Amino acid sequence: GYAVYASEPIAKGELLVMWSGTLVDSTKLETLPDAFRRHSLQVEDDLFLVSLTDSEPADYVNHSCNPNAGLSGQISLVSMRDIRAGEEITYDYAMSDGSGYDEFDCSCGAAQCRGHVGGKDWRNEALWVRYAGFYSPYLAVRIVRMKNRRRAQLRRARIDGLGKSASLLTT
Repeated sequence: GYAVYASEPIAKGELLVMWSGTLVDSTKLETLPDAFRRHSLQVEDDLFLVSLTDSEPADYVNHSCNPNAGLSGQISLVSMRDIRAGEEITYDYAMSDGSGYDEFDCSCGAAQCRGHVGGKDWRNEALWVRYAGFYSPYLAVRIVRMKNRRRAQLRRARIDGLGKSASLLTT
């Protein structure tokens, strides 16, 4: 397959590539040939950026469960750490994919390889810590909502627990 490699050393935080193309919703995406669907990037809940050509370098950045790059905004990929010359540029698709339009078995070879890449990987709390600041904005909003719901559930559970303790004391 194809890949993108660093031609020279790259410092942490440098812009690597930007995606371009046309925006389509999931209904339109489903009607496109596989070649176009493979070279798309989810940028919102139901919006995908589809390349108009087959020569966009960003389209050839492969997935890794141990990436050296992450998103900055919706369409920019930046280095998460220093990258050596000759090293493949990779990012974890969990940083951008929030739906199952591009799921596959993973063979990245990373020690922490999840074995499968899917549209729900962004829900993995361990990844929230590893990729903090590198998620697509729409996923970052989803993560904040999930964290807030969980905090509210924990507060309710503590309050319910306190209520039971108080009723035990009064009986």
